[in-house]
Amino acid sequence: MSKVGINGFGRIGRLVLRRLLEVKSNIDVVAINDLTSPKILAYLLKHDSNYGPFPWSVDYTEDSLIVDGKSIAVYAEKEAKNIPWKAKGAEIIVECTGFYTSAEKSQAHLDAGAKKVLISAPAGEMKNHRL
Repeated sequence: MSKVGINGFGRIGRLVLRRLLEVKSNIDVVAINDLTSPKILAYLLKHDSNYGPFPWSVDYTEDSLIVDGKSIAVYAEKEAKNIPWKAKGAEIIVECTGFYTSAEKSQAHLDAGAKKVLISAPAGEMKNHRL
């Protein structure tokens, strides 16, 4: 099972989680990094104006979201290099902030322990598009 982290839990980050649950993938979301509190993230996940109500149970603690009974760690790190991806075992990071869109910037996720980064925005001059 692949372990994934989501950096940025705005519309795209929330849709990534929703879609992974819908397809019952062999992917385990282990961590989310967003500057918003878990309480607000839970509310936004439950009530999506485009996609409708979230069909799974959602709750939160001080440092996690609990989605369909599974705890997902929530961090609020401004710098990607400080997100504890390695400690959570996150191998693949889905970059949804719109900020880390170059090889140089997204390297911070790799430095934090990830093996791969999937950028959800135009990545400019990036040469390596391998997954």
